[in-house]
Amino acid sequence: MKLSVVIPLLNEEAHLERTLEAIRRELAAFEGDYELVLIDDGSSDGTWKLLQASANEAGDVRAIRLSRRFGKELAMCAGLERARGDAVIVMDGDLQHPPRLIPEMVRCWEEEGFDIVEGVKRRRGEESASYRTQAGVYHFLLRALSGIDLRGASDFKLMDRKVLEAWNRMPERSVFFRGMSAWLGFKRKRLPFDVEPRAGGKTAWSALGLIRLAINGITSFSSLPVHIITMMGAVFLCFALVLGVDSLMQWFRGEAVTGFTTVNLLLLIIGSMLMIGLGIIGEYISKIYDEVKGRPRYVISEIAEPRNAGAESASRS
Repeated sequence: MKLSVVIPLLNEEAHLERTLEAIRRELAAFEGDYELVLIDDGSSDGTWKLLQASANEAGDVRAIRLSRRFGKELAMCAGLERARGDAVIVMDGDLQHPPRLIPEMVRCWEEEGFDIVEGVKRRRGEESASYRTQAGVYHFLLRALSGIDLRGASDFKLMDRKVLEAWNRMPERSVFFRGMSAWLGFKRKRLPFDVEPRAGGKTAWSALGLIRLAINGITSFSSLPVHIITMMGAVFLCFALVLGVDSLMQWFRGEAVTGFTTVNLLLLIIGSMLMIGLGIIGEYISKIYDEVKGRPRYVISEIAEPRNAGAESASRS
């Protein structure tokens, strides 16, 4: 029985060896073979050189280098599609997902028969109050619009082979791992954990990147924003009818006056709503555009495997 650990990496040179050591220490008690599938998502430091050296020296590392930075979600796809284990664990490479939880995940899978064992954030770690507020608003909107509750959810998961095969049959180019894995269903268990301090460096997530992730998550699992536009249009139509009737009555009574303020406010409100509506529709159209193009989700530049398994270079989707 083989266990695969998939880890996307971006500029993790400073703490990569410490991360691998901590994970191997927890996997030492695993009764079966395991592999570390490490994906370099276009790092600009020496991460790939360390991965090559680790693949040559250790027999448990398979390293994949993407041709450029495609993003964490697509880097995870590259690892999941090449994982060979009966179960797969996905985790970050900065030790914020505690490796000490791995044995309990494996036990829940082996002994209790759960198909998915997911780590749930009990404490979010060193995050600012504004970031926590933004995360809370996002999870509220996602839950309200799509019915999917991802409060406390993380990418730290163990998935059985049948779950992985179901995941690999989802061909979307716009990938939202947490939401898509929740959509799959299956028998699952939640394990709470406290987010640890980063092993080194700063997070690669910018405010703009987090906003894009939030928009992607909402639009990937709900078409309700588009329907809201229709409902708002109906509300404004009713408002316009009432205002029109009132204006006609004033005109018949000879009380009609020029209302520049009212006209200006109406123009501003209606114009703003139209622009917001077009933006929401455009977001869905852009997703259709990306899917129709049919480009590969990622491109692989190099693959480094243990010497007994050989080494190869390829470009695949």
